[in-house]
Amino acid sequence: MKKELSFFETVEKRRSVRSFSKKSIEKSKIQKILRTAWMSPSAMGMQNFKIFVVEEQKKKEKLVKATHDQEYVNSSLVLVFCTDPKRIKFMGNRGKQLFSVQDATIAASYSQLAATALGLSSVWVGHFNEKAVAEIIKTKLRPVVVLPIGYANEKPKAKKNQKMKDLIKKT
Repeated sequence: MKKELSFFETVEKRRSVRSFSKKSIEKSKIQKILRTAWMSPSAMGMQNFKIFVVEEQKKKEKLVKATHDQEYVNSSLVLVFCTDPKRIKFMGNRGKQLFSVQDATIAASYSQLAATALGLSSVWVGHFNEKAVAEIIKTKLRPVVVLPIGYANEKPKAKKNQKMKDLIKKT
């Protein structure tokens, strides 16, 4: 049995992958990814997001078009994270406009890390036609992240980060 990665190993190992094999993802792994997203932190515990699980081939092909022809969206599994601002009962417009986006993106981040810990790869897609994606998944909610997940067909390059001192400032 393969050893699970520690949290810090998972964070260090996670890379964007843009080429996936056709191998199907085991249902148990999909459930673990979704459970991890479900357990992610959210504003006041309201979970102001919805996750759409796209496995149907024709919908994935349409999502490729809606993401401006990013072919790797046609992976084994695609999760679309949408805001659900009606779920937040507090904080007025800030809650509806900001917290619902934050909640959806936190859930997407947790899903990426869960996928990595399970030996899968992903790529965060933020460049897409929101209206087209919403139509494909049949929702009136606002999509904020399209997350293709699968088994990597490539070895990602080493990550080049900014220097920590340029990103972190003490005040």
